[in-house]
Amino acid sequence: MYTVALAISPDELRVIATRLYRELLRGGYTQVCEFHYLHRAPDGRFYDDRLAMSRALCEAAVEAGIGLTLLPVLYERAGFAETRLRDDQRRFATTVDDVLELRDGVRRLALPNVSAGVAMHSLRAAAPASMLALAEACADDPAPIHVHVAEQQREVDDCIAHTGARPVAWLCDSLPVDTRWQLVHATHTTAAELDTVADRGAGIVLCPTTEANLGDGLPDLTGMLVRDIPVSVGSDSQVGRDWREELRLAEYGQRLAWRRRNIAAQVGGSTAERLFSRVLEGGAAAAGFGRWGLRAGARADLAVVDPDDDSLQGVPRERWLDALVFVSPGRPFREVWVAGRKVEPR
Repeated sequence: MYTVALAISPDELRVIATRLYRELLRGGYTQVCEFHYLHRAPDGRFYDDRLAMSRALCEAAVEAGIGLTLLPVLYERAGFAETRLRDDQRRFATTVDDVLELRDGVRRLALPNVSAGVAMHSLRAAAPASMLALAEACADDPAPIHVHVAEQQREVDDCIAHTGARPVAWLCDSLPVDTRWQLVHATHTTAAELDTVADRGAGIVLCPTTEANLGDGLPDLTGMLVRDIPVSVGSDSQVGRDWREELRLAEYGQRLAWRRRNIAAQVGGSTAERLFSRVLEGGAAAAGFGRWGLRAGARADLAVVDPDDDSLQGVPRERWLDALVFVSPGRPFREVWVAGRKVEPR
């Protein structure tokens, strides 16, 4: 991964991102929250145009037709016990000022359906003082703040060893976590930590295909749902590029862990309906939208189902969502619309 990352040019990044964004559109995604790492040239210095790599991603999104929330990432060190990055991570290096400059530069581009927030790679990859400084600099900014946290058990163990606290507990105790914050993964949490997340109004972004691919573990999905914590789904490593697959794996993982069926189901509803409605709402906050979905004032994004899809045959229309999520493989969506415009994700 680092070998490839050290070789990609801005033009190549645009080509790669355009292809990926079109694949995501085919999978029914209409908005991407992009953790943006590659800022510097291969030698570790900034390009003369500091926005070169950021612009490549923004232009890729416009070309593909997908919405984009670009999240320049604060990345300072290789681990809790380190003070700097490894040499093969040199293109990732940013300071608080760098992140803010990149965010503001993307906003000045004023490209259609492109916005910007900020991200912190993880507790291990940025010094506490820097994370606090970035949070304070964003105090009056309504855009989302994303951070990877408690993804793997090793991260939990290292965090306890170096800070004396678990990752989510440390994050909420040390930083002004509120409704703008999105905790990506949060795979390893306690009930007390989820209580705190719920009290702060922060959201959790689950990435089931990546978490399964990396062997990270299973999150406490039930605990999140019963506490009404905003939950959304993402692809993270893009090992999966279809939200239906993410929801299916999220539910099936819980069934395997608990040896029960319909974990996310609610009385009078269905498993797919509950999951879909929750991630639709949670996704709005993750992307920085006040309104989302089929409601007045929201952006007109649509994923149009192909009624000839084999997975829907013989299924009552009111149960199509269940079939779309839990019958696989399914066809790509017949049409995808972003901001009232039909896109062609070829």
